[in-house]
Order: sequence, then C-alpha cells, then structure tokens
Amino acid sequence: MAPIVTAFFDEATNTITYVVQDPTGTAAAVIDSVLDFDYASGRTDTRSADAVIAFLRDQNLDLKWILETHVHADHLSAAPYIQEQLGGLIGIGDQITVVQHTFGKVFNEGTRFRRDGSQFDRLFREGDVIEIGSLRGKVLHTPGHTPACLTYVIDDAAFVGDTLFMPDFGTARCDFPGGSAEVMYDSVQKILALPDRTRIFVGHDYKAPGREVYAWETTVGAQRALNVHVGAGRSREDFVAMREARDATLDMPRLIIPSLQVNMRAGQMPEPEDNGVAYLKVPVNGL
Repeated sequence: MAPIVTAFFDEATNTITYVVQDPTGTAAAVIDSVLDFDYASGRTDTRSADAVIAFLRDQNLDLKWILETHVHADHLSAAPYIQEQLGGLIGIGDQITVVQHTFGKVFNEGTRFRRDGSQFDRLFREGDVIEIGSLRGKVLHTPGHTPACLTYVIDDAAFVGDTLFMPDFGTARCDFPGGSAEVMYDSVQKILALPDRTRIFVGHDYKAPGREVYAWETTVGAQRALNVHVGAGRSREDFVAMREARDATLDMPRLIIPSLQVNMRAGQMPEPEDNGVAYLKVPVNGL
C-alpha cells in the first residue's frame, strides 16, 4: 500500500515538511517540521507548523510519529510544538549522541545538557521498523551529511532528508563536523539499491539553474540515471573529489547556530536563565 504523501514547502529555509498518511486509516507521521525563526529579532513563530497541524486536524488524522531525518543546520524543528498540539512520538537516529557530543563541545554546554539522546522519544537504528497504521516502514542509516542521518523507507516512498537532492541539484554537503564525502557516497548507494519505482522525497530544494519551479519528488531510477553528482555510475573517487572541492566554496547556512543548539535538544530551546529567558550562544570563530 503506497502511503499518501502531502508536502509543505517553506520558502524561507527551502525545507519540505511531509505528512505521511495510511491510505486505509487515519494514522499519520510528520517528517522534518519547521519552526519559523527570525534571527535578527530572536523571535520564533509557528505559522509553518500551524499549517501542518491544521491539515492533520482537517483530515481527522491521528499523529503517531514526528520524525527527524537528522539534526538540521538550516532550520529549527517544530517537533515539540506539534507534539504538544497533537501527540505522537519524536524520533531520530541513534547517532544523535555523536552529534550531541560534537556540538556540546562547540557550544560549551554544561553538564545539564544530556548527550544520550534522551530528549527524543525514540532512537532508531538501521533496520528498525516504524508502524503508521497499516503502513510499515524501515529505517536506513545514511550518514555522510551528518553522522545521524536516516532515510525512512515507507512502502514505495523514501524520505532521504539531505542525503540526496533532486537529480539536477545533486547531493548535500559533507563538511560539517562528523560529515564525510566517502561515507556519503556509500549511503547514496544504499538508497540507489532500492527498486527503481521507489519515490524519493527530498528534504530541500533550491531550484537548480534553468529550473523555474521548486520540486521535491523524484524516483530512485531517475536519481540513478540523472543525478548530477552520483548518477550514471559515477565512481567513488570522482564523487569524493567533486564533493570536497565544492564544499570548500560553501558558506555556513544562515541559521546553523540557532538550529544546531535547538535541534540537538529535539526542538527545545536551551533552559531559561535566572531571568526566565532562553539564550542561544554564538561561538566566535568556533565553526
């Protein structure tokens, strides 16, 4: 049974949030939600998450899971806000602990910041099964962009996060702490080994040169044949050389500093200080 997939595109961060629905019932999951954040003012807003919540309520859907493909560096997660409104369990890969240790050091987090992944309700490993009503999905560990990246394969649909983009845009960067172009190549091959008809849903789209509209759905067959970074049988050595050279030219994502601090806490802000206000740190020359 193919899941019903509804996409919500956030142009401010080029992020796609997905609602995955059991076609025979009311069970649903949300993948990669967005909490709106204005860096200049430090203010959050829930309009993107509210659109997803309104859809779930209008369709009378029962939210079972709020899934993260990885710790995002380009937007803040709205997982706890959605959970507060609709329930569901928040899940991410078990290698979140590696990310927490890495960025716990970068942001000089104290002992109150737990580095065991306990902020999340479920930590997934390779081969774990996710049930969404009558749908059964499996977890693929697909690191390279980050150590904790997952692909959720739910029947004929694969939600790849930032591992793959649309075929005309290629793949995600691998130069963040814990990233690896070599590991990314191996993860991509794992995804490309899925059946050709498998639908691929990407985590972001930036409109490749010459394309006028945003897009987020493709197939394994199209990726294998046409992906500009890994398609047509490109070798591991060629990919690694290309990816590392390309990454060396990229600026840091605009929201990386707030995103990492929030997302490694499962979407929660750092604990408020004695004045009741939560603060986000900026590590000078730290990234």
